[in-house]
This record gives sequence, C-alpha cells and structure tokens, in this order.
Amino acid sequence: MSARLSTAQENAPELTQKDTAPTFQSKVNLVLVPIVVRDGAGHVIGNLTKDDFQLFDKGKPQTIASFQVLRRRASQPTDSPAHSDATAAPLPASPERYVAYLFDDLNVQTGDLIYAKKAATAHLSTSLQPTDRAAVYTTSGQNGLDFTDDKAKLIEAVAKLQPRTLYQHVGRQCPDLTYYWADLIINKNDPMALNAAAQETMVCMSLDPTDPSAKTTAKQMSQTAANQELSMGEQGTRVTLSTLKSVIRRLSAKPGQRLIVLASPGFLALSGEAMNDKAEILDLAASLNVMISSVNIRGLFTTNMDASQSGSSSVAAQNSISQYFSQSALASEDVLAELADGTGGTFFHNNNDLAAGFTQVAAAPEVSYVLGFSPQALKPDGSFHRLKITIATRKDGSIQARRGYYAVKRGRDAEADAKADIQDAVFSRDELRDIPVDLQTQFFKPAADSAKLTIVAKVDLRRLRFKKVEGRNNDNLTVVSVLFDRNGNYITGMTKNVEMRLRDQTLARLESGITVKTNFDVKPGTYVVRLVVRDSEGQAMAARNGAVDIPF
Repeated sequence: MSARLSTAQENAPELTQKDTAPTFQSKVNLVLVPIVVRDGAGHVIGNLTKDDFQLFDKGKPQTIASFQVLRRRASQPTDSPAHSDATAAPLPASPERYVAYLFDDLNVQTGDLIYAKKAATAHLSTSLQPTDRAAVYTTSGQNGLDFTDDKAKLIEAVAKLQPRTLYQHVGRQCPDLTYYWADLIINKNDPMALNAAAQETMVCMSLDPTDPSAKTTAKQMSQTAANQELSMGEQGTRVTLSTLKSVIRRLSAKPGQRLIVLASPGFLALSGEAMNDKAEILDLAASLNVMISSVNIRGLFTTNMDASQSGSSSVAAQNSISQYFSQSALASEDVLAELADGTGGTFFHNNNDLAAGFTQVAAAPEVSYVLGFSPQALKPDGSFHRLKITIATRKDGSIQARRGYYAVKRGRDAEADAKADIQDAVFSRDELRDIPVDLQTQFFKPAADSAKLTIVAKVDLRRLRFKKVEGRNNDNLTVVSVLFDRNGNYITGMTKNVEMRLRDQTLARLESGITVKTNFDVKPGTYVVRLVVRDSEGQAMAARNGAVDIPF
C-alpha cells in the first residue's frame, strides 16, 4: 500500500524555471582528439576512416566512440534564425578556429624580421578562411592586435613589428658572448669556453698576448661579461615564456580550435626557472587544448659566422668562437621544437621559404579528423594522460595531434561537477546530441540602437532518464545560453534551471518537447550563439551552434 501524499506534495508544481548567471569551471568529459594526417610529401591524407586509427591512453587501447571527417569549406551552416526581418542578408560564418601569431621581437635580428614580415603578410593575405579569427601578439607586448577577421588590420599589425630589446647596449660588446656561451662559462665551468672568450677579449681590447697579467684581466672581463649576458638571457627567456603563457590563457576562452604560431629565431631555456616555465606551458596547453606550432624565422641554418662578430685575428680563436655561435643557434631551436612536439603542433625550420612555413603550420588543412573517446576507469586525480595515435592501415602517414590531456581532479560536489561539464561544452564548437535540442533565435528592435534577443531551445524529453519519486517523474535540466561577438569574444550568458516533477499524463503530453526561452538586451550587430543543455539524472549533454545578425 503506497503512502498517502501530503497536500503540499500533491500541489507541488510540475515544471519550474529559475534564472542564474553561469559560472564555469573546467573538466574533461568526452576527450576529443583533432588529427591531421600527411603523407611523405606533406600533403593531407583525406580518405581515412574510423577503422584506420588506433588510439592509446597511457598505453592502453581505447574504443573510438565518435569519428568526424572535417573538410575545409568557405562557410559553416548555422541554424536559421527566426526574426523580424525576412529579407536580411545571409549570416557570416561563425568562427571555428582561432590562430594567435606570436612574434618573438625580443630575440630577432632586423634582417630576419623583415623577411618574416613579408612572408607573414603573404600568408595572411591568402590563407585565412571565413571561419578563422587571427590575432597578432609580440613577446615584448608592443603593437598587438586582438582576434579579428579583418585581414587589413592583421597585415597592418605585422607591418608595425620591429626588433625590441629588454636591455640597451651602448657600442660593441667586448667580448660579444651569447647566452649559450655565457652559460658554458658560468654554469658549466667550461675552461675551453672561458679561454675562447678571453682570447676574443685580448683582441677586441688590444691587450698584449705576451703579458700574463693581461691574460688574467681578459679572463676576469670575460667572466664579468658572461655573468651579465647570463642574467639578461635568463630574464629575456622568462619574459618570452611568460608572454606565451598569457597567450595560451587568452586563447582558452575562445570557442573552437586554438592554435598559436610562434614565429621566432629560437631562444634558450637553460636555467631551472626557465625549464620549469617551459614545463608549465606544456601542461597548461594540454589542459586547455591549445596547440603550439613554431616557425624558425632565421630560415636556412648556416654555420658560417659573420666576421664582424669577432675581432680575433687568430684562426684557431675564430674557429672556436664560430663553434659557440653555431652551437648556440642549434640549441636555440630546441625550445621551438619541444613546444610544437609537446602540444601536437608543427615545427618549421631550416628552410628559407617562410611563406610556405606559415601556411604549413597555420593554414586550416583541407581535411582533418576528430576522434572522440570516453576514458575507461578514469580516476579524477588530476594526472596527465599521454595519448598515442597510430594508423593501422598505412605506414606513410605522419600524424599531427594533441599529445595528451589532464584528468580533472574531482571532489564530492555534484553541483560543481555539473558546472564543469557545461564549461567544456560552452567553449567548444563541437555539437553534442545526446539530448535532441532545436535552437532558434528571435529578435525585435524597440529602438534604432537596441534590440531584444530571444534564444529559444526546444528540448525533446523522450531520451531523458527520469527518476520516479512519489508518483512523479523527476529530472532537472540546466540550459545555458551564451553570446559571443563575431570574433568569438564572450559577451554574456544566462543559465535556466528547469525543475521537472511531472505526473505520468503530463510527461506523456510533453514528451515531444518543452520550450525554454532566454532573453538578452543587446545592441545591433552580429552574434554567435552557443546553447548547452545538461540533465541531472542521465547526465546527458546537448550543444548547438547558431548565429544571428541584428541590423543597425
């Protein structure tokens, strides 16, 4: 015999909605792995299927739950908005991909930068797609441009680039050391490196090579110069890495694919602090799903040292000095290579065709793949999971893909976990369809400079897992509606919490769908819409993309 329901229970509302401002955290749910596959000549391979791929998480094979083939196109179809202007122009393509061009103006020589600017201009003039947004940043923090699809502004920002320095040198340095050479002298206690610097000092200071005291003076001057160069080099590297970290964080709030193109002649990370910074950058990029590709704008590497860099008349001394400059240049590439390899990016180097280099590392590939998998027995301990992707059916394919992800450290707060689910979905461009949801937009203009925008979500209830409690079918929906501007900058958002306590007859009547409307006061303009729906019982997700253009 069932318990008699109280009057309050009998009269409890079946469907209620509450508005809250969304708060976001971060969480890995379904792990998505974007992949580009190229043959030996660098051409994209576009005819692969799900069965061609094998995916491993910490060495353990995973089941590929979802598989997408993405082909580059001029525009992206969006949901057709219902609005008051039936003759409005077609909506612009929604941004899908964000490319931050970070130019290392602290370490570059004038000639290399001139060539790099010309190559970057040629690339930006022809390679950006309607769904791309690009930004120009510098390691010095000067002459930056935030994300835009305006090619003219991007090219103008590139044209303004010029070499910068943290420290102003007056006249020619004696001896003229590199950071790598200084590190050998001070940190590695390399006697050969110190002797080569002392020989250089003897010549550039016109000291008597037969005078023992002059040799002592030359060594002392070399050690002093090495300490100064070491300090400046360490600070320059940390500023460069700090800027890179800031760009990663800026990209993390963008809804779509995220790529940094680091254009640099290379730099060194030799100190313990710099190496820690580099490791943190790799961790941060992995956790925020940001890929870093790098272009060595020095171009074709040569071991020939400019004679003006040395005042030495000794052939042996010149050979030693040339060796240290060459070793320094080679070592400076290591960080560029590590950043690309550690984040799934591409490293372009030892090639003077920089325009092709920018296009290779930054242009959207003609065909890419997205593998999705749900990690098996994933422990919420915050640990790093290294991914490995192989192609079982052919040997000639090189794979560009993210190298891993972080399992989010979870607590016992179910509400925080739900918000974390939604965070991932909001700042993605991937569409999820666990719950059938239809997205529409409506607007009207009460005045020339203002508009009322309504985001309409029709949610099909038939695939929800209701929990039966005291004769009612219980479930809660969280409906998040978010507006971005046309360049993908977050503007505003609103969360609707829908509490369902439905009688059987009500559920039968509403199974085909309920409608949830969210209203925004906006200015005329173009907006990208992101709609995310999550239910509490089945923890199913839906995510849809849309766009609306409100004329001025």
